[in-house]
Amino acid sequence: MAAIGALASRLVLTASDLLFGPWTIAALFGAGIFLTVRFRLVQLRHLPDAVRSALRPAGASGGGALTPFQAFTTALAASIGTGNIAGVATAVVSGGPGALFWIWAYGFVATAIKFAEAVLGVRYRALGRERLSAGPMHYLRDGLHAPRLGWLYALVAGVAALTTTPFTQPNSIAVVMASQGGVPPLATGTFVAVLTWLVIIGGVRSIGRAAQALAPAKVVLYLAGGLLVIAVHADRLPATLALVLAEAFSTRAAVGSAAGVGIMMAMRYGLARGIYANEAGYGTAAVAYGAARSDRPVLQGYAAVMEVFVISFLTSTISALTILVTGVWRSGLTSTAAVGAAFDRALPVAGGWVVAFCAFLFGYTTLIGWAYYGEQCLEYILGRGVVLPYRWVYCGLVVLGATSKVDVVWAWGDLMNGLQIFPNLIGVLGLSGVVASLLRTEEARGRVAGGAGEA
Repeated sequence: MAAIGALASRLVLTASDLLFGPWTIAALFGAGIFLTVRFRLVQLRHLPDAVRSALRPAGASGGGALTPFQAFTTALAASIGTGNIAGVATAVVSGGPGALFWIWAYGFVATAIKFAEAVLGVRYRALGRERLSAGPMHYLRDGLHAPRLGWLYALVAGVAALTTTPFTQPNSIAVVMASQGGVPPLATGTFVAVLTWLVIIGGVRSIGRAAQALAPAKVVLYLAGGLLVIAVHADRLPATLALVLAEAFSTRAAVGSAAGVGIMMAMRYGLARGIYANEAGYGTAAVAYGAARSDRPVLQGYAAVMEVFVISFLTSTISALTILVTGVWRSGLTSTAAVGAAFDRALPVAGGWVVAFCAFLFGYTTLIGWAYYGEQCLEYILGRGVVLPYRWVYCGLVVLGATSKVDVVWAWGDLMNGLQIFPNLIGVLGLSGVVASLLRTEEARGRVAGGAGEA
């Protein structure tokens, strides 16, 4: 059995590496650049509108289950998970300091991808008297008129939600809890599973209320702690930033490796962890923003721009810089343990517990957000009857995830999440003209009204 397990682990790791090869890098960057140009740098031109749209009040009109702010915080809660701590740390440790540059590079163009996903999520959602359904499967079926591709996306994304998030998030929480307090992974997994069940059993409105309370708090706490660590080592910051830029394009080979491995490793890990952190390209934004009570799709797209900005340029950067300026990236530690050690350098004892608490909040809120994503996708295929069993199985897998091997967990996450990129990108690119038209209409409406915003 041990030999079979080892073989399965190697296969997963190999498949993950192959999936995030040059073709996937080209597809993601190419799509991001194309949409950035087609939408005329929407992420820069409408950044003020992105802030306003993300913070819209509960009184917004339109069909949907969540307020616009709850939709934003639900998406933010699902995206800002332990991937922003453990995943970014793994990227820097495995891919070198240059991986941070590629997280930034993808983050910039990723805003255009996520903008399109959110707009299409609202435009093509299905609203009924007692049922709301949104996601790429709807815009693939109803917008692109490709029902089989929509079904395929729902299948892959549903399986991904069920077999990745309940593993990666509690795994990272368990790693940091074990390293900081010696808490057994089984105990951590059981505790997290119970808390997850208490929220997701109530459905999307319960998830929205929890995300609204927890998502802003976790971002503020983590940024405050991380900035303190960087401030303590401020003298190393200029050299660290120079190293990030130099290593991003380095052709210096590792011992026994071919020339050019530096830049390819930095790109591979920076992209894989970058997309894992901001989730642009997955299509999940369409599920979250499609649940908003709003009849103006572009305003939800603006909010999605703000979401990616927070993730790629704030939380992910904090994670990377803390382990770089402290030198922890060379210590042999990885995942949340590396960030915990970095925080400990500036805040002895307390720093590691700050990371532990943030890792718990990040992982927990991601768990409840992704529970809804998977539920929507599997319900699309199997019908309403799958919802309750799905919620119970999802929580049960959290316990198993907390005790799994970390490298295989993340590789499996890369593999499954990566598979849903391709059908989603087909839909986003194929319907980019619809998004551009809606954007022009909203801009014209804003000019007539004297500015953008919910009337």
